[in-house]
Amino acid sequence: MVKLVLMHKADSIYEDDPDVVYDFPRAYLKAVEAAIGDWIVYYEPVKAGRRGYFAVAKIERVIPKPGVEGRYLALIASGTFLPFDTNVPRLIDGRPLESLLADADGRPITGGVTQSAVRRLPDTDFNRIVNLGLPQDLEDIEATRYDPKHGTPPRDIEEAAAIFVRPVVERLTRRKYREVAFSRRVREAYDYRCAMSGLRLRNGGGRPEVQAAHIRPVEHDGSDSVRNGLALSGTLHWMFDRGLISVAEDSESILVSHNKVPGDVIARLLPADGRLLKPVNPQHHPHPANLRWHRENVFGQVVLDGPSPWG
Repeated sequence: MVKLVLMHKADSIYEDDPDVVYDFPRAYLKAVEAAIGDWIVYYEPVKAGRRGYFAVAKIERVIPKPGVEGRYLALIASGTFLPFDTNVPRLIDGRPLESLLADADGRPITGGVTQSAVRRLPDTDFNRIVNLGLPQDLEDIEATRYDPKHGTPPRDIEEAAAIFVRPVVERLTRRKYREVAFSRRVREAYDYRCAMSGLRLRNGGGRPEVQAAHIRPVEHDGSDSVRNGLALSGTLHWMFDRGLISVAEDSESILVSHNKVPGDVIARLLPADGRLLKPVNPQHHPHPANLRWHRENVFGQVVLDGPSPWG
């Protein structure tokens, strides 16, 4: 097995869905097959959207793309995709983070492998890129983020790279760590506003009250992609998980189980137009397939256990 960098362009002819599938031509088949069961890092070129290295995932298997000669799909293993907390640039201090893209003096090379959409990634480079994008102490950073007494001073990207000793893969598979990373990205994408009420609430210490909800739960093969998340207030999160509310096929209209939710509660919690608030970045909009899964498997189907939060 080998680790890879996979280039992703949102406007490409290749129909990538980074948390689900990577679409590629036959020229890269052997390279991608060699990475089955191992981790990859997604990279978006500067000209395509300026994200640089932006996520990590693991390849489960490779299949021919149905109906398209010479194209293949790398299927992403369930529960492995994780967006970086901080997008990582290709160069730091003018030197590539990928050692295979540098000459003997560490300076960038041009042409050849630099143009490849699929590149081998040595373990040391993989560890460094992930450590920059997903800090080892992310849980501590989040826990002390709004506590001036215990907050930690910010570190620049190079200083952050020097402190990591915990195994990278252990961190990528730990559920608690992934939850923190998912929550930070989803809440940031929605600018800390509830996607359904439109409210941005903070407590006395400045901590946002909005929560990150998985649209399709992880235990049902949902990913930790921002596109599988909604920023919701505590009450609306509770209602969403129990199928009292959902989002219609147009990906905008909020659905309500009217036989279970009193009208006065709806009037207090949801805007008059009943429309979902979406992130400014279209790449973070809820994926229609995830919303459909929630409508078909959760909305109106969960038996309520215990009292409702509105009394």
